[in-house]
Amino acid sequence: MIELEKNNIPVVWVTGATKGIGLAVANAFAIIGCKVILSGRNKSQLEINAGKIIDQGGTALPVVCDVTSETSVRTVMSTITKKFGGVDILVNNAGVTVFESFEKTTIKEFDQILGTNLRGYFLCTKAVLTSMMKQKKGHIFNIHSVAATTVFSNSSVYSASKAGALALSRGLRMEVRKKGIRIIDILPGAVETDMWDKLSRKKHHHKMIQPEDVADALVSIYCQPQRMTTDEITLRPVEGDL
Repeated sequence: MIELEKNNIPVVWVTGATKGIGLAVANAFAIIGCKVILSGRNKSQLEINAGKIIDQGGTALPVVCDVTSETSVRTVMSTITKKFGGVDILVNNAGVTVFESFEKTTIKEFDQILGTNLRGYFLCTKAVLTSMMKQKKGHIFNIHSVAATTVFSNSSVYSASKAGALALSRGLRMEVRKKGIRIIDILPGAVETDMWDKLSRKKHHHKMIQPEDVADALVSIYCQPQRMTTDEITLRPVEGDL
């Protein structure tokens, strides 16, 4: 486990931290001693999640955030800056989808998926990037999906959003990697979260990656020696895609 300096405790902002991967990531960074900001749209659940971290001796702040809204993201960033001074690690995790054919996908669903999975990454990254560049250090973890590079039935819009976010992230990496900022892309396969229906989760439980597995991968990458970094990592169930 990494040992953090008492006077230089990293501040981690995790979006989509009400459940699933986001919650697991928030817990994992709290365990190694980071100050954790949990954001999402469900205020009561965020408060419960943050409360559990605090009860275990950690530092956590729950904040409501709609990542599709520039105003909401700016408000959250202002709150974090006033409370902790800034963000050292951003985890872009908030994501949505509908498993539906292109033909049946509505314009409203399209806007929601692209707004959360692509625009949300853009807005949150913009919010933290300037201060990171001034400090010449920072980590930005982007939770994508193997759907960004692999075709799945009834996931065309979701794949488009993830492929766009991955391209955005790759381009940003080229711009900032010599400025001390690490951009890390995580492409998980099937993770057992609420994004899957109950029947699928029950049927494939023994095959699926767990949210804690993804969280452990993020912390492991963060704890790598300063002389190296991981640009991209794909995490798949041992038996492959479902």
